[in-house]
Amino acid sequence: MGLNLTQKIIKDHLLEGEMIPGSEIGIKIDQTLTQDSTGTMAYLQLEAMEIDKVKTKRSVAYIDHNMLQQGFENADDHKYIQTVAHKHGVYFSRPGNGICHQVHLERFGVPGETLLGSDSHTPTGGGIGMLAIGAGGLDVAVAMGGGTYYITMPKVVNVKLTGKLKPFVTAKDIILEVLRVMTVKGGVGKVIEYTGEGVSTLSVPERATITNMGAELGATTSVFQSDDVTLSFLKAQDREELWKELKADEDATYDETININLDELEPLVAMPHSPDNVEKISNIKDLKVCQVCIGSCTNSSYLDMMKVSKILKGKTVHPDVSLVIAPGSKQVLNMLAANGALADMIAAGARILESGCGPCIGMGQAPATDAVTLRTFNRNFKGRCGTVSAGAYLLSPEAAAVSALSGKLTDPTTCTTDIDVTMPDKFYINDNMVVPPAKDGSKVEVVKGPNIKPFPLNEELKDDVEGKVLIIVEDNITTDHIMPSNAKLLPFRSNIPHLANYCLTPCDEEFPKRAKANGGGMIVGGDNYGQGSSREHAALVPLYLGIKAVLAKSFARIHKANLINSGILPLTFITMADYDTISPYDDLSMDNVIESVKTGKVIVHNKTKKLDYEMNIELSDKELKMIIAGGKINFTRKEAMPRLA
Repeated sequence: MGLNLTQKIIKDHLLEGEMIPGSEIGIKIDQTLTQDSTGTMAYLQLEAMEIDKVKTKRSVAYIDHNMLQQGFENADDHKYIQTVAHKHGVYFSRPGNGICHQVHLERFGVPGETLLGSDSHTPTGGGIGMLAIGAGGLDVAVAMGGGTYYITMPKVVNVKLTGKLKPFVTAKDIILEVLRVMTVKGGVGKVIEYTGEGVSTLSVPERATITNMGAELGATTSVFQSDDVTLSFLKAQDREELWKELKADEDATYDETININLDELEPLVAMPHSPDNVEKISNIKDLKVCQVCIGSCTNSSYLDMMKVSKILKGKTVHPDVSLVIAPGSKQVLNMLAANGALADMIAAGARILESGCGPCIGMGQAPATDAVTLRTFNRNFKGRCGTVSAGAYLLSPEAAAVSALSGKLTDPTTCTTDIDVTMPDKFYINDNMVVPPAKDGSKVEVVKGPNIKPFPLNEELKDDVEGKVLIIVEDNITTDHIMPSNAKLLPFRSNIPHLANYCLTPCDEEFPKRAKANGGGMIVGGDNYGQGSSREHAALVPLYLGIKAVLAKSFARIHKANLINSGILPLTFITMADYDTISPYDDLSMDNVIESVKTGKVIVHNKTKKLDYEMNIELSDKELKMIIAGGKINFTRKEAMPRLA
């Protein structure tokens, strides 16, 4: 029986365990990436583990999130990351060089290698044939130190693509169709592997759009084969020596198969407020648009930007629309400036932003009250754009550009402009905004500004745990709910005490005060609790507030791992109806906890209601040790440090 591509890459990197779906495996990590929103904490954790120099093939620190410098905080964090990277053997991508996923695809991605990144959209690297996984900053810090990365061996879903996309139907429409079919929780515990004749019709940037937004499925990652298309891309980036062919065996087997005929696809849009709320654009009539944002790590490639410029050339943006465009990297921006495409965008009335994440994370460009904002981004959670009352719609750059001209959501297939763009034989290459690490890190002084505070550490698990129910939340609560990410709060990503004042405030503004007043307690959540970003702040801030356990119907993969890393018990209901019997301020307690977590079953006593709940706690052997130790830092210091040294 042959192997699929996912299994092949895992097999080449397998250090511990067996490739049996559902069992724990440990894999070697070749590359890591961090960005400034999560990176500050990751490097503080790296320092705490007393690791002199990273042991990966390549680690890169990017500045792409916290770009607005309204105060000293962001600039201080940038200087800290630059100096700590210089000291410990990490390449530093300066502000303005571009979005981590776009730049990494262009300049650092290697087919067949593993990439672990402290950003949930790290799977973008799957577009070039990497096994690229998003994780919390602490997991990335351990990997930088040479530590094994542990995951549950995933199932592999074969998304078989046949046919060829029609004009103005795009890679964005492919992943929106997958989201429509699988939903935002359909990929949990799975890798999405794309196969079929349709794959060869897609460029690397198009493949990267699909793998990037696969994060919204809750998938471990997504991956494409490395083929002649990949080779052409690497040749154009002057990196062809890194290419190797990678594909599934002819007789490979998969756990599931989804068939998508590209010939039949139409332009799609994700409606507010979820990426899987997908509809055909042709079915939506007379939706007036206030804002259009083009860019993000999903759709900011050279090809995307050139198609947009062709649509805009010689025309004018509708007077009721604010159009903003952010090329994904300095390479893309340089090329647009050199060939005149940038001038065409500006002439049409587009506002050009720097190469960064910007509006995608609420870092500027918040839309007006009750506005309709069309975005080529990957997430449209309520309030993520910076305006709670706005409705964010996700769509392709082509559909966004056409709609910016018409002033309403418009099916791009009605456009008559020729937007045929081919991949360049040679990209403009200038890595002068990437700072290599110091040859002698011992001589580098790490600079820490006053905004950088120590991160919280848990204590060893006690045999008796108790606390009040501080909040009860619904299904699909995102990390944006748990720890909001916006222009006001992003500068404080290295300041957990300050961020604690905003924890879960989109759900209940009084939650932080209540948690502090009660000395901590417990959170009760619905299905898919913690979906979205990899930001470990969504676990570190609850830890700081004294949260001892989260009781939920189910957890998103990365957030569950971050809770375990922080020593917070992730408990799941066995009887879902128990969720409905719990009320705010109920007193909950657990006894004989250490022995209970070893069995995988914990009894939670509701002392207020005089009810008992049997809860699952699914932990691997390593995770069990981490929970008992009070988190991954404590565990690493105690048991893993001798192996990392």
